[in-house]
Amino acid sequence: MIGKCLCEQIIYEIEGEFGPIFNCHCSKCRRWHGATYRTRGSINKSQFKWLKGVKSLSTYNSSETVTKYFCSNCGSSLISTYAEQPDVIGVPIGGLEGNLGQPQAHIFVDSKATWHEITDNLPQYGSWPDSKKLVRKTT
Repeated sequence: MIGKCLCEQIIYEIEGEFGPIFNCHCSKCRRWHGATYRTRGSINKSQFKWLKGVKSLSTYNSSETVTKYFCSNCGSSLISTYAEQPDVIGVPIGGLEGNLGQPQAHIFVDSKATWHEITDNLPQYGSWPDSKKLVRKTT
């Protein structure tokens, strides 16, 4: 599976299956993606490889334990890494080509955009679910 930033200076490849896919409604994800929510999946670090444009990568520490990677040219959000799970990578699925499956749940719905109504039948969690296995691939 191939992923790209908007300007296509950065290209990456993912091999194998995704972990759970979910829609995150937290305010940080909404701001980072400029959208109602962020749909993302997780993979093991061993499944991920940068193919092009590593010199165009920039990072931002959105918390003490989460680092966001983005294109320094076009600003596209690319991946997230986690200090407490160094072998896991979070990937927003909007930049990927291919069939990844459907989201399994909505999380952080207590902080969703006030003007947005969730109309599907997916499970909803007010914050982070009790089980990280629900939303992150485990190594």
